[in-house]
Amino acid sequence: MEIINLNDTENKLFYIGGVVRDEILGQKSFDIDLTYVGNAIEFAKTLEGIEILKINEPFGTVRIKANGREVDIASTRKEIYERPGHLPTVTEIGCSLKDDVLRRDFTINALAKNYNTGEIIDYTGGLEDIKSKTLKVLHDNSFVEDPTRIIRALKFAVRFNFSLDEHSKKLRDDYLKNINYDMSFKRVKKELTETFNLNSQRAYDEFIEAGIYKLVTEKEVKKQNINIENLINKYKSLINPSNIWLIYLATIGDLSKLELTKEEKKILDDFESIKNIELNTDFDTYKAFENKHPETILIYGILKDLIPAINYIENLKNIKIEITGEDLQKLGVKPSPKYKECFDKILEAKCYNSNLTKQDEIMIAKEYFDI
Repeated sequence: MEIINLNDTENKLFYIGGVVRDEILGQKSFDIDLTYVGNAIEFAKTLEGIEILKINEPFGTVRIKANGREVDIASTRKEIYERPGHLPTVTEIGCSLKDDVLRRDFTINALAKNYNTGEIIDYTGGLEDIKSKTLKVLHDNSFVEDPTRIIRALKFAVRFNFSLDEHSKKLRDDYLKNINYDMSFKRVKKELTETFNLNSQRAYDEFIEAGIYKLVTEKEVKKQNINIENLINKYKSLINPSNIWLIYLATIGDLSKLELTKEEKKILDDFESIKNIELNTDFDTYKAFENKHPETILIYGILKDLIPAINYIENLKNIKIEITGEDLQKLGVKPSPKYKECFDKILEAKCYNSNLTKQDEIMIAKEYFDI
């Protein structure tokens, strides 16, 4: 697992959390986390041949560059949640390794591995829980302190095919009956994005059935009777949606608590703008979905009508007319708003016969302008 050569003569450096879990599971880890028992910033300053890139003094973390790689090293620390649902406050830098791991979310993420010896340190039973595919919180106040852990549990359940143990599930369900909405929705959005970008029907089903959606909206939500995962997988290569998570989340309707980007808002606003339009013809369908994000089209299919959405993706989206304004001018037609009407007439014809050539289009234009 060693990624860089750090001179830890005091034997206080440990791999921690997800990187240890993933190694045990035989999976590639997204992040490499190192923890130093003591002050990681002071430790980094003693290292030779490295560059210190960034220091976060309040949290005792430091980013270094060694052997061409960037690595974050955290000090062991104790934390308290002065405001449940928000970032914790650090109360001690340089605590014991055991105190450090006890502030984490689940037992499977509380494992440490000695950087020098490779010894696995397990204070919470994480190894056994990995074997039994169990997600277990470290204390009864875990979800109260950080409700995003409920979404993280869903994410890990999907990634590793794990399940919450009965006690943790009860703690989750109890919290969802009495949610404190004074929380960091920026963190909620981050966890939702990571979870649903996995494109998992299991995640969606549990999100709705267990009431996890209540972290986002106080309105009642019913599960859509469609396999969203299969739908996305079927058409991903044709339309390449980049915000898969938003396709799932759009099904709950009210996302007002989340801070959406301009692009994310447009995806949802475009759906609102077309959801009540009657799509009786291929031309109606083309005009409704033209220049819309692929997410908008799939959201329409899930929430409104799948048939025109699929028709557009499979048959209509690549239809383009070849005739231009310059061609009309060559026919002696002066520029005017009628250009657009003419182009729409040609486009409508091409929706029914995609094999029309440019010469065919010019003939339609001549007929339209009575030339």
